[in-house]
Amino acid sequence: MNIILIGYRGSGKSAVGNRLAARLKMTFVDIDNLIEDRQGVPITDIVKSHGWDRFRMLEKRIIEEISIGNDLVIAPGGGAVLDAGNVIALRRNGFIIWLKADQDTLLKRMNQDPGTITRRPALTGEGTFEEVEKTVLAREPFYERASEIQIDTSMLAVDAVVESILTILKERAGRN
Repeated sequence: MNIILIGYRGSGKSAVGNRLAARLKMTFVDIDNLIEDRQGVPITDIVKSHGWDRFRMLEKRIIEEISIGNDLVIAPGGGAVLDAGNVIALRRNGFIIWLKADQDTLLKRMNQDPGTITRRPALTGEGTFEEVEKTVLAREPFYERASEIQIDTSMLAVDAVVESILTILKERAGRN
């Protein structure tokens, strides 16, 4: 079984995913990083040259491929849940956890991450605050439907989020 971490940029998917995978002795797969590695260019360049549709197609192919694996902690891009096929593929062999955070926390984390500007293209062409506000609001129903549990990471350190997930997994295993 895989553990899937979904959520908006800055919610903690990569940081939590890396630590969680290490604790569980699983492999961490960041879908955005895998796309960049395979294409040899940052996502920003893919979107500039070929558009969002091309990026979403690459993302879908990789999610279909990776999701059949086992013992993976997978962090898809924030918009992956917009495609129902991605959610179906990830759910087939995975437990989906929504890492959420309030908008102020997301903005703070995005501003502290140098990769936000160089590797993550704008989604709406608006200012960062407006983009986060609109996009988070639009995606929340998709995250809600896709996830089996939710963890608000706004006030939690990475290790605290990892411990919460480990507790949930232990409880879930006890019920099976």
